[in-house]
Amino acid sequence: MVIKRLLAGIGFGGASVETSLDSAVTTPGGSVHGTVVIEGGDVEQRIEQLTVGLQARVESEAGDQETTGDMEFHRVRLGEGATLVPGQRFQVPFELFVPWETPVTAHRGRHLHRMNIGVNTRLHVASAIDPGDLDPVGIEPLPAQAAILDSLLSLGFTFKQADLERGRIAHTRQRLPFYQEIEFYSPSRYQGLNELELSLVTDEHGMDVVLELDKKPGLLFSESRDTFHRFAVNHHDGAGRDWTGYLHQWLDSLAGRREMF
Repeated sequence: MVIKRLLAGIGFGGASVETSLDSAVTTPGGSVHGTVVIEGGDVEQRIEQLTVGLQARVESEAGDQETTGDMEFHRVRLGEGATLVPGQRFQVPFELFVPWETPVTAHRGRHLHRMNIGVNTRLHVASAIDPGDLDPVGIEPLPAQAAILDSLLSLGFTFKQADLERGRIAHTRQRLPFYQEIEFYSPSRYQGLNELELSLVTDEHGMDVVLELDKKPGLLFSESRDTFHRFAVNHHDGAGRDWTGYLHQWLDSLAGRREMF
């Protein structure tokens, strides 16, 4: 996929930047490879800095207000201190590491609705900064992450949406200033359950799995029981295990039966 931005309109003398990615799909802990091409315009210009980074759409809450905005969570410098003369052309190849905690945006070929992550290229010229443009990147789950998602689907849960929330999940390995929530509709077999929310907080060693239940009112004996479940697993064990039975046992104990009064 290619981004092309003409910078003349913001005083860059007709210079242009074009970024192409070798592949628009990767995984947490992987990398994105590509090339930035810079072409000179009508005047000589000093390139102060060239950077590429990862950007995500994140929701923030302040009191009763909720806002959504773009947030950078990883950026690297490709070069600095070059002079661009009219008609000159630079090609800058790059490799951008994808942090382990990067949220997933797709599963089994399906895009997770509302997820928006991409590569942003910025050119700093003569004390001005090109605001950049987003080249979308698909983040596929790691095997351990996919195993959890596959098990929920096998239990009959259906995907609703995913989003990124600014804030922290306590007692996890979280480092980024936001976390992902993947929401599912519950199957009828769990009569006391409306929806389920899943967060996967990942690093190079493994991941913390956090599940939250949205239960229906009137669930017998369960009003005071914890509707959160958190456990940690390393990448090897997480990928090699069928989580279906484990998750069903916990879900059924809380929401398998429902009686109204």
